[in-house]
Amino acid sequence: MAAPRRVHELPVTDQSPAERGDAARNRTLLLDAARRLIAERGADAVTTDDIAAAAGVGKGTLFRRFGSRAGLMMVLLDEDEKQQQQEFMFGPPPLGPGAPPLERLIAYGHARLRFVRRHHAVMSETNRDPQMRFSAPAMLQHRHVRVLLEEAGTTGDLDAQAAALLALLDPDYVHHQLTDRGQTLESLGEAWETVARKLCGT
Repeated sequence: MAAPRRVHELPVTDQSPAERGDAARNRTLLLDAARRLIAERGADAVTTDDIAAAAGVGKGTLFRRFGSRAGLMMVLLDEDEKQQQQEFMFGPPPLGPGAPPLERLIAYGHARLRFVRRHHAVMSETNRDPQMRFSAPAMLQHRHVRVLLEEAGTTGDLDAQAAALLALLDPDYVHHQLTDRGQTLESLGEAWETVARKLCGT
């Protein structure tokens, strides 16, 4: 029987077999164009037509390669998601292994808030696709929080509690709190810590 797949090996949207030269070139052109346009205008103001035109390819090429606009947006997040995944699974404590689970949970919340603020536009766009809200990277985040809650001795429905805690990191919620409610990353981090401590019984 094959060994079970480890959590950190969950696939991300952009993992695929080796591409033909023209397909790989088109992929690079589309991603570079999307990054440039989003940096200039914001994700909400960039259409698939804009991206395809800036890349010099047909819109059909974009959809064949990424499946949807949300799929392309997900790939844009891929490298940074992988980096943060490495940090919380294998990096130094308190974010990585070696610290008590509650300390790791608190550190994770602060780190993820910074990530969400930096990538809000693309994350918000991606979350509009229901399938992307439950992608492999999203499920890995949920699994990580759930495991830390369990290791901290939390009882009850751990999946529901992990989902409730992760709602505090929703990109649109964070953006609203920062831009409309006068909150800061520090105050949002303190709110995360308060909820995490209550869930862990401290």
